[in-house]
Amino acid sequence: MKSGSRDQAEGMMHQVKGTIKEVAGKLSDNPKLKAKGTVERVAGNVQQKMGQVKKVLGK
Repeated sequence: MKSGSRDQAEGMMHQVKGTIKEVAGKLSDNPKLKAKGTVERVAGNVQQKMGQVKKVLGK
């Protein structure tokens, strides 16, 4: 798998994991878990966008 595709796939995985953590944090009234989920989701979004950029640039 090329670097751009790998970054996109890993980014999507982190987005999903982050969303799950956010929901679990909301349901369990755990602000730390919710915050960790938000950070992971945003980081996944950034990683996915980086993968898209790499694909466009051909790296």
